[in-house]
Amino acid sequence: MTGAEEQGSTDGRDERPTIEITRGSATEEELAALIAVVSDAYAQEAAEAVAEEPIVSAWTRTQRPLRRPLRRDIPWGRFSG
Repeated sequence: MTGAEEQGSTDGRDERPTIEITRGSATEEELAALIAVVSDAYAQEAAEAVAEEPIVSAWTRTQRPLRRPLRRDIPWGRFSG
């Protein structure tokens, strides 16, 4: 890392992902192909992973709870089982 790159990382984490080859040796072309495939797969996964927002009507938006929710961890009365 150069001095400018070290100053850019404020929290001590390296923001660039790393690839570690544990067996064999890969050429630069193979690494480039791997990075292209993984990047494309990640982009597709991120695009499809959008959470749908529920449709909220005006009635439910202005409705407030009438009482506090029940605590399910406390047994009813004095009987616990």
